[in-house]
Amino acid sequence: MAADTVPAPGSDGRLGALYPVLGALSPAARARLQASARWLKMPAGALLFDDRQSCEGFPFVVEGSVRVAKCAPSGRELPLYRVSPGETCIISSSCLLGHEDYNARGVTESDTLLMLLPKAVFDDLLGEPAFRGFVFHLFADRIADLMQLIDEVAFRKLDQRLAALLLGKGHTLRVTHQHLADELGSVREIVSRLLKGFADQGLVRLSREQIEILDAPGLRRLAAGEARHS
Repeated sequence: MAADTVPAPGSDGRLGALYPVLGALSPAARARLQASARWLKMPAGALLFDDRQSCEGFPFVVEGSVRVAKCAPSGRELPLYRVSPGETCIISSSCLLGHEDYNARGVTESDTLLMLLPKAVFDDLLGEPAFRGFVFHLFADRIADLMQLIDEVAFRKLDQRLAALLLGKGHTLRVTHQHLADELGSVREIVSRLLKGFADQGLVRLSREQIEILDAPGLRRLAAGEARHS
């Protein structure tokens, strides 16, 4: 884990505002958490955890975001979810509960400040009803997200998923084909070929690291699996 340990923010109330469950802990539990937690500052693009790495603790993101992805030996990645302030990582909790190593990779997307709760303290806090309910609610939310991802990958064609990804990001997207491929768990060559097809149909206009949406309704029909009308 590439990170700089920083002093606890002290009176900074961001942690409690982002994670109200911490205020519901018993005074003894809160005191142990404050005494044991590590505060880490990580730059954008830093590796927080990796496949087959032991889990060091339970992270609470206060600033920035972490992108969690499943990695193949070929180097391809399938994004699973992002952890933003106020959220936490189901894979970390799963590894801690099951005493297993990580089976995915977490990379910071921007400068990130997080609080890492050591495993022993995490285990103790599971005895607190509020914290245990928080962890189980996290599982329910993330599993619902992952089921939606499975549905996307298994039952929607890549061109539909790409069309959906382009929508809702404004008239002009300043993004590389590689970035879109990473978001879709695909490869740049396939995404570039699909984008060229979109351009040939008049749906988009392509230029260097930029995509201009020309026919948003057409993209919506494509994303929905409807045939495009000439």
